[in-house]
Amino acid sequence: MPELVQRTMVRAPVEEVFDVALDLDVERVAGRRFRVRAVEGAGRTSGRIGLGEQVRWRLRLLGVVPVAHTSRIVELERPGRFVDEMVDGAFAAFRHEHLFETEGPGMTIMTDRMVWRSPAGALGRLADALYVRRTLRRLLADRNSEIVRRFS
Repeated sequence: MPELVQRTMVRAPVEEVFDVALDLDVERVAGRRFRVRAVEGAGRTSGRIGLGEQVRWRLRLLGVVPVAHTSRIVELERPGRFVDEMVDGAFAAFRHEHLFETEGPGMTIMTDRMVWRSPAGALGRLADALYVRRTLRRLLADRNSEIVRRFS
């Protein structure tokens, strides 16, 4: 399965960064490029999500292709880690692990680890190489930049 790992330094205490990372409104603000929004029908649509809760996201790829993705928080250990997994969506499997470590006074390192499996065998692997990895990296970078911005 493909894997994407990104580390981001945030100038804020680990507990505060952890809480902001669980806030669905961060994703909505950060996701403007892909028109990301939480929609009704699968669970929470705003505020801080918790263990066992799920959210259904809608976004647009290439500006026109609508995509839906429902994920659930399957692990949560405040303030060090939480994991969301896809329960319905375009992937055959998708898991996003969020890790938070203190890096000196008032500094946090956020590490995101995404693993996924695209459907359609060889065609899905080609899509991963040409488009999926780059798009996930952009979504993640936008989200993490918004988290950093909130503490600037």
